[in-house]
Amino acid sequence: MVYGLITILVIILSVSFIISLLLRFTSLTESSFSWIIMILTFVALLVGGFVSGGKSKQKGWMVGLGTGLLYSLLVFLVQFLGYNNTFSTEQYLFHGGYILTAIIGGVLGVNVVRNSRMV
Repeated sequence: MVYGLITILVIILSVSFIISLLLRFTSLTESSFSWIIMILTFVALLVGGFVSGGKSKQKGWMVGLGTGLLYSLLVFLVQFLGYNNTFSTEQYLFHGGYILTAIIGGVLGVNVVRNSRMV
């Protein structure tokens, strides 16, 4: 699960860096990136779950669940300890989707790795 969480963080930090450069050096605004950021976050969780499932080689849904929960816990701790805020109802729904996406990634990761070794 740690490999998946590291993968998620690397993807999200890379995308955040690129978007911050675009915001700084172009006339684009934050609101123009809201859908792109949300989609890329879901992709990052899918890839992170995939990596976790591929590394574990078994019980992909549990590994994906753990990876998604670790990510959500990390975001919650940063938000709560750093900004003294808890999750809103909308954020709970988003994080539920993130966890579900990581579970799907974990299941896919186990099955793709397992099927590629059988050939």
